[in-house]
Amino acid sequence: MQPVFKILTLNHIAAVGLKRFPANRYTVSSEVAQPDAILVRSHDMLQMEIPPGVKAIARAGAGTNNVPVAKMNARGVPVFNAAGANANAVKELVVAGMLVASRNLIPAWNFAAGLRGDDDSLHKQVEAGKKKYAGTELRGRTLGIIGLGAIGRLVADAAIGLGMQVIGHDPEITVDAAWGLPSQVKKASSKEDLLKHSDFVTLHIPLVNATRGLINAARVQVMKPGCVLLNFAREGIVDEDAVLAGIATQHIRYYVCDFPTQKMQGNAAVISLPHLGASTQEAEENCAVMVVDQVRDYLEHGNLVNTVNFPTVVMPRESKFRLAIANANVPNMLGQISTALAAAGVNIHNMLNKSRGEMAYTLVDTDSAAPATVIAQIAAIPGVLMVRDLPLQK
Repeated sequence: MQPVFKILTLNHIAAVGLKRFPANRYTVSSEVAQPDAILVRSHDMLQMEIPPGVKAIARAGAGTNNVPVAKMNARGVPVFNAAGANANAVKELVVAGMLVASRNLIPAWNFAAGLRGDDDSLHKQVEAGKKKYAGTELRGRTLGIIGLGAIGRLVADAAIGLGMQVIGHDPEITVDAAWGLPSQVKKASSKEDLLKHSDFVTLHIPLVNATRGLINAARVQVMKPGCVLLNFAREGIVDEDAVLAGIATQHIRYYVCDFPTQKMQGNAAVISLPHLGASTQEAEENCAVMVVDQVRDYLEHGNLVNTVNFPTVVMPRESKFRLAIANANVPNMLGQISTALAAAGVNIHNMLNKSRGEMAYTLVDTDSAAPATVIAQIAAIPGVLMVRDLPLQK
């Protein structure tokens, strides 16, 4: 009988994704006990007691700040995300944010909503008051993009389509991401160089120690006077005190963000949205489909794609028998694994090992099944965090 995997959902996950779990092999529920994997969106897992049998956690979104990644590293548990699945949704909101700011749509909306009287009176009030809300066009303006991943690249393409000049900065850009950039995007030599020349600045980087408070007082002062700052990435990337000071000195005309906070409430130059970046039906479905497929491929075949803590490891199956081994990135690990299998007379058909920082991962296809005693021996090697036996299921 084929094994049944148990999947715990901590938030609503789009049905179009969950349906990709075969019903005869998977139990999916918000109340399942002893899950093999957990799917999550916004639920805070940082203080959660995660059952010992959990083999994977997948966030149906990009950021994993609500997942205890370091604790999962110690257990050899990969944390998946849906990188790029919500990119178009965020891109569209960034474009909307630029339009709202450039055309002063929020104060204009409020002005029009407050008008009273008959049509003739409204017309006179409109003509008398509309000059206060005259804006600027995006065409010909310069957009600076910090972070040129999936979202940043789409924003760049959209801005170019609107007739904007685009400059970008991303010292961590991958070769694939660089190939995907429109040729019109100019490279900024530094963040300060980008801020100095941009009419609009949009942030598309993760929140890590190196990016916390990235937009600080010094960088605000470098900004082109009257700049519009857009943050649909993470709240902590921006120092709010520095932004408020920049608004007071008119270095910043508008701060458009997806993260309302008490400190920023009530400031007419702050446009806060209620975390709408990925809140579209399409984005939620794309995220669900992506993480379900990733979790299935991992649970059934041991392949790793789009994790935040492990390398990408994908090996086509050439044998019925496979071991998946998560381990610390330390010397002689492959030698010890190979020696244990050879001593038991188990021939290695194919092997793939990759590392990422302190974590490493190995897939081993063998010509015969590895005995339970050998699997236990491998699991006992210092530095091995998890061993999974993955015989090919019909």
